[in-house]
Amino acid sequence: MTRVFVLTNNKGGVGKSTSATNIALGMVGMFRRLGAPNSRVLLIDTDSQAHATLVTTGKNNYGANESLYAVLTAEREKASQLLLDIVQPSMWDADLHVLPASPLLEAAERELFGAAGAPYRLADPLNQVAGEYGAIVIDTRPSFSLLTEAALISSTDAIIPVEPRYLETVGLMSVISKITAIRDGWRHPSLHVSGIIVTKMDARIRGHNHLLDQLKQHPTLGKLLLGVIPANEAVSYAHVNHQSIFAYAPQSAASKAYAQLLSTLVRSMAKEHA
Repeated sequence: MTRVFVLTNNKGGVGKSTSATNIALGMVGMFRRLGAPNSRVLLIDTDSQAHATLVTTGKNNYGANESLYAVLTAEREKASQLLLDIVQPSMWDADLHVLPASPLLEAAERELFGAAGAPYRLADPLNQVAGEYGAIVIDTRPSFSLLTEAALISSTDAIIPVEPRYLETVGLMSVISKITAIRDGWRHPSLHVSGIIVTKMDARIRGHNHLLDQLKQHPTLGKLLLGVIPANEAVSYAHVNHQSIFAYAPQSAASKAYAQLLSTLVRSMAKEHA
């Protein structure tokens, strides 16, 4: 079964899009190095701000017929083929494909609100095409909206990016509870909270170190820590240049931290298939 990773948190500015895009590209490279039979990775952008779409394709104004909006509003028997037709090549790598977001996703939520089976409008077509990819990564908006629920129902692994700030850390258990409620409420038992990524970590700040230590010592959250991404201005410059952190600054601390995180993720995938 193709693993589907969703990056989610109900807070903005925690590095969801940065993590989603770099994890997706990093998986392409890891699959190639390991000689995996399928190195293609699909990145799905469900956030109407389309940040992940912009940095990977150079464009964020995809229209109704060339974005996720079309898949969500299509007749169900046509949605899976439409998804494959709409997928865009990324600028980063030929094997990284992108299902673009659109500002019209705001309208899609209003149109689908209350419609029968609305939360499955992504999961149903995605289940039919998932075998085309070695892995799928989904970026979400900073709220538990209908589209975020749809992304979670489509996924096997929820990953929570979080900044080392007080309110972010104490809110982690409530985020996990919300994900669990969606899993149980929509009867999607294959969804699990698979990890926490601490982003924008500045080891010079005492409070950051204190909160990271608290997280590591927590009996539940400590076991979920996947990686720590240091605060690094190279990440911002990579965004401006529409590049991955691996291409823009391969020797940067952030690039090395994402590479280590990817190694952990891919090892977990290999164990599952062993």
